[in-house]
Amino acid sequence: MAAMDKKSTEAIGQAWLKAASAKEPEEVEQVCELDGSPFTMYYGQLQHQQNMLQDAVRTGVYQKAITENCADFDGATVLDVGTGTGLLAFFAAQAGARKVYAVEHAAPMAKLAQALVKGNHMEGIIKVVNASVEDSKIDEKVDLIVSEPIGFLLVHERMLESYVRARDMYLKPGGLMMPSTADIIAAPFSDETLWSEQNTKARFWESKQFYGIDLSALSGSAEDEYMSQAVVGYFSEALLLSSDVARHQVDFRTVTVEALQTFEIPLKFIIKRTGIMHGLGCWFDAHFLGSTSHVILPTGPAAPGTHWYQVRLLLKAPVAVNASQTVSGSLRFVASAKTSYSVTMALDLDGTHISSTNKINLQDQYYHYLSSAPAAGYDQGGYGEAPADASGAQQHY
Repeated sequence: MAAMDKKSTEAIGQAWLKAASAKEPEEVEQVCELDGSPFTMYYGQLQHQQNMLQDAVRTGVYQKAITENCADFDGATVLDVGTGTGLLAFFAAQAGARKVYAVEHAAPMAKLAQALVKGNHMEGIIKVVNASVEDSKIDEKVDLIVSEPIGFLLVHERMLESYVRARDMYLKPGGLMMPSTADIIAAPFSDETLWSEQNTKARFWESKQFYGIDLSALSGSAEDEYMSQAVVGYFSEALLLSSDVARHQVDFRTVTVEALQTFEIPLKFIIKRTGIMHGLGCWFDAHFLGSTSHVILPTGPAAPGTHWYQVRLLLKAPVAVNASQTVSGSLRFVASAKTSYSVTMALDLDGTHISSTNKINLQDQYYHYLSSAPAAGYDQGGYGEAPADASGAQQHY
């Protein structure tokens, strides 16, 4: 090949650069605006939807609550808030709903839900709406709202607020909500192993000779951080120091958004055995109040395991307690900007000057899987049985 002159070489080079720059906009990824909260993106993935679908207790209770109250769904208009893959919308359609509006904020998941609707030939009944419920546009009021807006300890993720806003926007007077009510439940527990595990992590920062560096200036911050973690995982009833539980009911039919954002739970427990109180073990029960059947979703330590597990809130300073003594105090919940809550726990040993407090950040959870849940096989018929005392007062387990 003959050698090219300088001008030819420059011309080819300029042409190449022009062609390359012309393709550049197609190859460079564009920065996109956030599509909702981190939870919107999280639940936009099938792997996380599958985790919930395969929670047999959760899925079975929702199906039972809907199918045992077919009279409420037959011919009704239904709104499913946060439909995900459309599971509850399908259950509503199977129970005879005339129309189901399946609202889903995450665009990828809304497309997948629509594919399932089409694949199951339900286009005439189920309409997928890709929007947050706050931005949605639905042309009619509905007879029922169904949703699974629940995080661990009931309130984590703050989706309950959207559930309540949906009620205010779309529910007909006298319409039904499923779930209808839920209870946050707490009891004192003793677990030296768990408390020591968290304390040992914090004590690492007491080191004064870590590769020649004194870390101890951060020891107080480390204790605050580790002891403020919500410990999520199963625990045994045997860890509980009292047969009493504190119970805070949330009635989704009447509660306001403001009442969900800040609330306080009074506590009072009679200690049944001598031990060290390391904090509070917490869980929730959800209730589905149809015209035919009252179905309960239990998540406590005596119930079969769910993907919500239970939660333990640790005290920085554990308290020694004796059988027959009483402990009183409060749990104060304040909604945070991190789609969760800060929880201030204050416990007093009645008749003494002994007290202990701590602030827990629910968004900073520590998953602790050393214990197993009770064996599955909860008789499905048992889900429909109301507790002996449904008044919202303290109950015994």
